[in-house]
Amino acid sequence: MDSQGKVVRYNLAYINHDVFQGDNGRVVGYDNAHGVHHRHSKGKVETVEFQSFGHIEERFEADWLAFSRKGKK
Repeated sequence: MDSQGKVVRYNLAYINHDVFQGDNGRVVGYDNAHGVHHRHSKGKVETVEFQSFGHIEERFEADWLAFSRKGKK
């Protein structure tokens, strides 16, 4: 965070080597490394539009919940 409490760098990830061995086990994740906001999904990387850190958290949670529900079927 910066001096005003704004998130300037983040990395959210669900890592499970039993599910996916590539990308250091990252099944799904979001980060802004290298100055680009992007999403990881089992080795695929795509740029995402950044609205706010809260929005990124919501997207990560939705991805995680979708993944966990799929695994229970």
